[in-house]
Amino acid sequence: MNVSLNAAATRASIDEALRQEASIEPDAPATGPVKKETQIIAIYGKGGSGKSFALANLSYMMAQQGKKVLLIGCDPKSDTTSLLFGGRSCPTIIETSSKKKLAGEQVRIGDVCFKRDGVFAMELGGPEVGRGCGGRGIIHGFELLEKLGFHEWGFDYVLLDFLGDVVCGGFGLPIARDMCQKVIVVGSNDLQSLYVANNVCSAVDYFRRLGGNVGVAGILINKDDGTGEAHAFAKAVGIPVLAAIPADDDIRRKSANYEIIGTPGGQWASIFENLAIQVAEAPPVRPTPLAHEDLLGLFKGDAVGRGVTLVPATIEDMCAATVLDRKSLEVIYEGA
Repeated sequence: MNVSLNAAATRASIDEALRQEASIEPDAPATGPVKKETQIIAIYGKGGSGKSFALANLSYMMAQQGKKVLLIGCDPKSDTTSLLFGGRSCPTIIETSSKKKLAGEQVRIGDVCFKRDGVFAMELGGPEVGRGCGGRGIIHGFELLEKLGFHEWGFDYVLLDFLGDVVCGGFGLPIARDMCQKVIVVGSNDLQSLYVANNVCSAVDYFRRLGGNVGVAGILINKDDGTGEAHAFAKAVGIPVLAAIPADDDIRRKSANYEIIGTPGGQWASIFENLAIQVAEAPPVRPTPLAHEDLLGLFKGDAVGRGVTLVPATIEDMCAATVLDRKSLEVIYEGA
C-alpha cells in the first residue's frame, strides 16, 4: 500500500514539474540584424597567371572598403603574401608548425597570421622539392587552421589562393569537401591558362554531380590584350567575366616591384572596386566544361597547331640498329 502511495506522489510531482515547465513563455524571436556568414572563396589559376597579384590587390581594396578580409596563400611558392607585404615573406604555417613541434610548443595565431592596413594574411606553405607532397601539405595546413579555430573567426571574406595546375587531392579540398561557397578562376588569352580554368570547371561539375554544392562565380581575366579568347571561354562554359585587368606595362612593372595598385583613388582603383563588388555578389553557378577540341576551337589554328598530324612511331624508329623479325618461339597446342 505504501509503495502505491509513493508511486502516486512521484507521478504527481513529475506532473507538477511538467506543468510548471509548460507555463514558461518561450524566448521572443530575434529581431536584430541577421548575422552575416563568412564567404569563403577559392581562387584557382595557372601558375604565373597573375592570380596572386590580383588577389593581393583585391583583398587590399576590400579592406579599404570596410570589409574584414583574410587572405590565405595555398600555393607552395608562397607568393601571395609577398605581394601583399611589399616583397617580404612571412613564416608559413607548415614551416612554423614543424619548428614549434620540435620545440614542444603550440602554434599561436600571432606566429602565422600577419596584418597590413586591415588585411589579415597567412601562408600555408609547402615542402621543399623532393621532400614531400604539396597536396598533403595543404591538408596538414587546413587541419592546423581548424585547431586554431578557423570556423569561429569573424571575417566577412576568406580568400583562398590555390594553384590550379596541380591536380593532387590537397589542392582540390575546397571543391571536394564543400569548404567554400564558390570558386573563381583566373585566366588570360592563352591556351594553357584557359586549359587550367577549364579543368577547375570540370572538377566543380564532377563534384556537383556527386552532390556537392560549390559553384563557379566567374572568371577574372588577367593580362587582357583584347584578343578575346578568355571572354569566349567564359561564354562557352556559362560563367560571367568578373573583371578584366589589361596587359599594361605600368601594371607589369608595379607587380614586379611588389607594389599594391588596388588603392582607393589610384589609377587602377576602379578595376578592383568593381571586382570587389562582383566577388561579393556573383552567385555560384554550375559550369559546362569544354571538351579539349572545343577549347582548342577558341584559338586560331596557327596559334595551337591544329594542322599537325600525329604520325605513329615504329620499333625501327626507336632502335639504333636494324631490327630482326624473329619468329615466335611460342608453342601452340592443337585445340588450344
